[in-house]
This record gives sequence, C-alpha cells and structure tokens, in this order.
Amino acid sequence: MIVGIPREIKPGEDRVAMTPANIQAWSKKGVECIVETNAGEAAGFSDELYKTAGASICTERSDVFAKADIIVQVQSFGANNVNSEADLALLKPGQLIAGMMDPLGSPATAELLAKTGATAIAMELVPRISRAQSMDVLSSMATLAGYKAVLLGASLAPRIMPMLMTAAGTLQPMRTFIMGVGVAGLQACATAKRLGGVVEAYDVRPAARDQIISVGAKPIELDLETESSEDKGGYAKEQGEDFIRRQQELMTAVLAEQDLVITTAAIPGAKSPILVTADMVKAMKPGAVIVDLAAERGGNCELTQLGETVVAHGVTIIGPDNLASTIPHHGSQMFGKNIETLLDHLLDDDNNLNLDFEDEIVYETVVAHSGDVPHKRMRELLGYASVDLGESIDLDADDDTTTEQKEGGAS
Repeated sequence: MIVGIPREIKPGEDRVAMTPANIQAWSKKGVECIVETNAGEAAGFSDELYKTAGASICTERSDVFAKADIIVQVQSFGANNVNSEADLALLKPGQLIAGMMDPLGSPATAELLAKTGATAIAMELVPRISRAQSMDVLSSMATLAGYKAVLLGASLAPRIMPMLMTAAGTLQPMRTFIMGVGVAGLQACATAKRLGGVVEAYDVRPAARDQIISVGAKPIELDLETESSEDKGGYAKEQGEDFIRRQQELMTAVLAEQDLVITTAAIPGAKSPILVTADMVKAMKPGAVIVDLAAERGGNCELTQLGETVVAHGVTIIGPDNLASTIPHHGSQMFGKNIETLLDHLLDDDNNLNLDFEDEIVYETVVAHSGDVPHKRMRELLGYASVDLGESIDLDADDDTTTEQKEGGAS
C-alpha cells in the first residue's frame, strides 16, 4: 500500500495532510509513503524530516498521484475551488482520496470525483460518534480557530485583556463575548479566560450552559424558546425568522457592553445565520472588535466581508478566511492524526483497503465510489434516486452521537 501526500496548492493553505510523525507510524507498519517536494515546508516540516521518517520525496506532483494507492490532502476538491482541476485529471480508478471537500456546500464535486472511478472520503462528514472522535477534522480545526480568533481580536482591540493594577491606575479587563459555543466557541472562551478577560457566552442550545461554565465563562440566557434548537449531530438547527428577530432584539443590549465579540454559529451546508445586524453594530462601543468565524459561509455579522477587516460605526469587523491554516504546524499535526486514525480504521492487518459499507464511519464519509455517489445525503442534494448498499445496511439507523464538544452555533 502506498500513501501519497501532495503539496497543498490552494492559495493561503500552509498545512500538510500528514507530518513526519504520521509517516513514521505508518512506515513501521509497512506502508510506503510518498511526499511531494516541500509539501510540509510552510508548516515547519522539511523534506529531510520526511525522509528520516521513512518517506520518499517526489519532485513531480503527477508522480505522487500515479504511484499512490491513497492520496491524502487538507483542501481537496470542493474545498479547494480555486485550482484543483488539474489534480482531478490525475486521479485513477480504484484510488482512494481523502481530505476536506465541502461536500454539503458543493455537492457537484461528488459527481466529478465519481466519474474518475476513484473513491472519495470527505473528512467533514466523519460522524460525531465516540469511536470517530479522533478522526474529526472539523473539531480539530475549530479548536485552533477558536484559539486564534481571541488572539486576533485582542491584537486589534484598543484595550488589554487582563485587569492590571498599576502606579498609573487600574486598567479594567476586556469584556469578551462568544456567540455559539461548539468546539471553536469553547476554545475561544477558554483562551480569553486564560488571558484574563471577563468572558461571557451564549448558545441557543440549552445543553451548552454547563459547557460554558466548565471553561470558566458566564452563560448569557435570553428569554427564548430553545427546546428544538439542536439536531442529532449536536449542531444548532436553523431557526425561523421570528426567533431570529427576537434573539437580535435581546442581544443588542448584551453586545453594547462588549469589547470583543467572537461569533461562531454555523449550519452545515447552509449560509451562516445573521446574528449581528448593522443596527446592532451601531449600538456597540467605539473601538469594539468583532471576529466572525462564520465568514466563510457568509458571516454571522451583516457587515462581515470574507478575508477583509472593515470598520463600521467605530467597530472593527474581521472576516477571517481559513484561520486554522495560520497555525500550520499544529494544524498539520492535528489533521495528520485525524488522517492517520482514519487510515488505521480502513486498512486491515495486511495493509489492504477494506471499505465496509455496513460501518457507519464508511457510509457516512464516502461520497464517491466505483463510479457512483453512494452517500445518502449527497444523493438527495444531487437529485439522485436512493441506492442499495446491501441488505444489512440501514442508512437511517440512529447513531450514538454525543453533544459534548460539538461545533454548534448561536442560532
């Protein structure tokens, strides 16, 4: 079995799909790894480190695809909508490719991948069940994004985070408010608390209250009906217009007191809900900062611009793009471990690929296989008829999803 790790080509992507530590683990198991030249350079992993770990370095990208049985990427087709067309032509029948593919946001990608005859695994679809937690790239990357969002916001704020008592007087701590406490939100809470800020947080899901308290933040509770606010995957469900309008009214007073606001609310495959309107921004303190982690899906703030920092009514609004990639070393380390665990699950003792479609992890993540699109949700999005993967497979079976550390949302 040969695993290929090509260099990431999407602009701004500095992570790599597997680190030398991951290579070393697989080399000991007899799996050969091929790494494209400089694939890990931006993340601090030199070609020499990969060679020491047991990998072969390949100067030609096409050779990586030609020789490998499995291709692993961070930003694969769909997620990389800038310049991935050439890679698509390099895929071959029977090959497995795994990486982030934005399957729910760009379902047509599954059709293109199916036409190559390759098998494609979208890492964003790893089910949030206990035995798949170590494969969950969304949680891994959200952890980094939540951490970096606090540093980014604090660096642009005109105030410092902790309280200081100095000879020049007492400096009051920065008030930080987190909207949406899934994985990113909880990490943002914990980071702001460690820096000495006064931290409050809100999430529409009732179960989030204890999680907020567990990281040292104070939960903000609004007078809203929230019993049907969470889906079985632990995500916040999309709410109706009346709910959103009432939420915004109550939230305006809360935001007016904050120095730093971090929004994280995301609905899988859908546009991010608007939680902070232009009028709400207008009511905030001059000098306040908003970091909108939902910018890639349209943003939680009405004034957010993806990849831009804008100032409106004296408030700085940051719309970061691919924030986890700005911490490429640890981002690669976490992503590589997710990939390593997935491959360990898919390969048998003889290092042969074993795709068991009765396994929830397999049928929930495989979006293209043997020229078809077997994934139930993807078929629905594409308008396909249902597919029978075997009499023993129940695509509607209940899972053992937990609500701990979910990437939730404030709406």
